[in-house]
Amino acid sequence: MAQPLVKKDDDRDDEAEYSPFMGIEKGAVLQEARVFNDPQLDPRRCSQVITKLLYLLNQGETFTKVEATEVFFAVTKLFQSKDVGLRRMLYLMIKELSPSADEVIIVTSSLMKDMNSKTDMYRANAIRVLCRITDGVLLTQIERYLKQAIVDKNPVVASAALVSGIHLLQTNPEVVKRWSNEVQEAVQSRAALVQFHALALLHQIRQNDRLAVSKLVTSLTRGTVRSPLAQCLLIRYTSQVIRESASNSQGGDRPFYDFLEGCLRHKAEMVIFEAARAITELSGVTSRELTPAITVLQLFLSSSKPVLRFAAVRTLNKVAMTHPMAVTNCNIDMESLISDQNRSIATLAITTLLKTGNESSVDRLMKQITNFMSDIADEFKIVVVEAIRSLCLKFPLKYRSLMNFLSNILREEGGFEYKKAIVDSIVILIRDIPDAKENGLLHLCEFIEDCEFTYLSTQILHFLGIEGPKTSDPSKYIRYIYNRVHLENATVRAAAVSTLAKFGAMVDALKPRIFVLLRRCLFDSDDEVRDRATLYLNTLGGDGEVVETDKGVKEFLFGALDIPLVNLETSLRNYEASEDAFDINSVPKEVKSQPLAEKKAPGKKQPTGLGAPPAAPPTTVDAYERLLSSIPELASLGKPFKSSAPTELTEAETEYAVNVVKHIYDRHVVFQYNCTNTIPEQLLEEVGVVVDSSDAEEFGFVLSKPLRSLPYDSPGQTFVVFEKPEGVPAVGKFSNTLKFIVKEVDPNTGEADEDGVDDEYQLEELEVVSADYMQKVGISNFRNAWESLDADLERVDEYGLGPRESLAEAVNAVISLLGMQPCEGTEAVPSNSRSHTCLLSGVFIGNTRVLARLQFGLTGPKEVAMKLAVRSDDIAVSDAIHEIVASG
Repeated sequence: MAQPLVKKDDDRDDEAEYSPFMGIEKGAVLQEARVFNDPQLDPRRCSQVITKLLYLLNQGETFTKVEATEVFFAVTKLFQSKDVGLRRMLYLMIKELSPSADEVIIVTSSLMKDMNSKTDMYRANAIRVLCRITDGVLLTQIERYLKQAIVDKNPVVASAALVSGIHLLQTNPEVVKRWSNEVQEAVQSRAALVQFHALALLHQIRQNDRLAVSKLVTSLTRGTVRSPLAQCLLIRYTSQVIRESASNSQGGDRPFYDFLEGCLRHKAEMVIFEAARAITELSGVTSRELTPAITVLQLFLSSSKPVLRFAAVRTLNKVAMTHPMAVTNCNIDMESLISDQNRSIATLAITTLLKTGNESSVDRLMKQITNFMSDIADEFKIVVVEAIRSLCLKFPLKYRSLMNFLSNILREEGGFEYKKAIVDSIVILIRDIPDAKENGLLHLCEFIEDCEFTYLSTQILHFLGIEGPKTSDPSKYIRYIYNRVHLENATVRAAAVSTLAKFGAMVDALKPRIFVLLRRCLFDSDDEVRDRATLYLNTLGGDGEVVETDKGVKEFLFGALDIPLVNLETSLRNYEASEDAFDINSVPKEVKSQPLAEKKAPGKKQPTGLGAPPAAPPTTVDAYERLLSSIPELASLGKPFKSSAPTELTEAETEYAVNVVKHIYDRHVVFQYNCTNTIPEQLLEEVGVVVDSSDAEEFGFVLSKPLRSLPYDSPGQTFVVFEKPEGVPAVGKFSNTLKFIVKEVDPNTGEADEDGVDDEYQLEELEVVSADYMQKVGISNFRNAWESLDADLERVDEYGLGPRESLAEAVNAVISLLGMQPCEGTEAVPSNSRSHTCLLSGVFIGNTRVLARLQFGLTGPKEVAMKLAVRSDDIAVSDAIHEIVASG
């Protein structure tokens, strides 16, 4: 009786019983391999042993050098057998063993004999094995045979030679490139696989020559390709040519689009899909160009083949991200896929419908999704949750039904990532839809009553502390928060104490009740919980009376930390206990410490001992401050507001290496020139830089501090100081000339001549730009920081940024111009996006906090417009940021 068919995804607990390789051991198989040495070979027995050896190799079993050699030599004796099946197993075994150069010689003659055999199966396999194990010397000997094989009448032999050529191109490209004529001839073959492999090899040979690839595509798009596989390859190569030509073309018709559209009418389904996918992925594709591709994909949605339905719905899902309106015609077909047996297809259909559906279809979709969610895995549920979040932001009036759906699935079983995706979605909806705040907060409060994930509990408690006090009735959340103090672990209890304190600080009427609860926390078993409760009780003040909490206390306890933690840690490590308390204002606010980047001559060691010059200063902002304060002429200027990254003023490998660091003060700019002498036979003295500030009218020269001596390969610094208007972001260009006295050095004694010669060396221009007056300071929560600044100090204006290659280029240009720190990853622009919002944070000269919200949009083919909103602690600074953008 025939065995019933078993589905691939069915559970098979006893599957191990059906494995013919169960319990195989390497030692036993190596013993069995002795059958290869029998005078009378048993082909069936030998094939079984080879199968076991191949199984061991593919399972990651390693053979020692001795074992591999013994097996290899034993296997070579099987060439005596005329059995076709055994010979094919023999080829596989030789290929997998990857013999060394010495061992290859043993089988080369046998393989070359098979390569010229009258049996086509021998010829094809011998070619594959020879090309796998051959080296460059042997390849030149068999090159003639390989060329003949490429144009062989037998498609199996020709394909074997072409595939071998694709592999050999990685190791011996020069040899394979000589086969172009034969490969070109094979492209015209009537055999489907030969044409496919020939086209793949020909493209790889020419891939670095853009013009040659374009000519290849042009010649083949005229209809000489018969193989569906080759046609799919050609479509991909055509898409590549279209992408590369798009940057050079100035409007007009898109090249090769007619070919892609023609492929949509091909008789092979794989070609139709490949062409449709290629059209949907074209850069800047229009609705008119998309229409024929969408029509074809819509037909695939009702196909009886699951793979076609999956391919179509996945492609439409991607299209819906950038062109949702183009996909709406397929909505009826996709709704029928929600109940598809394949859960991947159903999930993609749901998420696509959520992106393309209109407001009236939301409720109907929610009913269908409710029944659907219990049947899919967490990874698919996360995709659905993210799609629902996007839909809710698209149709804010539907927040009630969508929020209720999210809260219902939040109570169901699920893993951490799934629950985190739901919580993150609810948090985003609360932030972006004001009407959803109270409803959403209550859903989160109910969730933490029975939440098993500490991370999510602390995240929700922190969010409650921010948003809860702003609601109409903050007191209703206190019960949920205080329950956490009794029922959770120490981490969650500590977070709950902080949240209670936030309510007490922000809502004065609740302060007496909050103080009672905080006092109870003083007896907690965990020291972190007790310490937090003690801190909040002592700093909130008023002994629990209904009095307003001081604004400074609120900022101290709950304000955003605008100092990078790495910088704070470094400053605390360097702080030496003394009568002076640690001053947090002394911590640098720059996001990254700036390297001094001294250039050194290659291969030379720094001199050591008593005669050694002083070492180069350390590479942090603190080091710059110590260096500047150690020079009397510069110490009087005070503490620099910012030190820039080094800018190279000389090219690499020149006789003198110079870079400059700009130190910005309220009323001064100090240029620190880091100089290195790379000529061993010279000593430089009285080294200074003459700076021409004729193109920087707002700057006035103050002083120059030259470097007395600059020996070989010993970095030194010279300084030039300029005065500028106080607090003004003055800009300008400076020309620089390095001047010094050159003294020859005796290479034997190392002593310099007494007499020197005046010399000079022209350096690159130096520019002070607006970004030099801005410190990059990151913030963790932009929305809260933005709302904490006075809206009356906001300035908003719109700007045309002109033609740009892409939206990303415009975003990067503005970030570079302002010198501010992007927040929350908003510097990354999604591909094919037509609008984008970027959030920036920084501190302007004068220690004024600045936040900027930039909204970009495409107004034409490549025209970019920007709306800029700036808030700061000083209205003059907000105006200054707009002036920088307007003049930049």
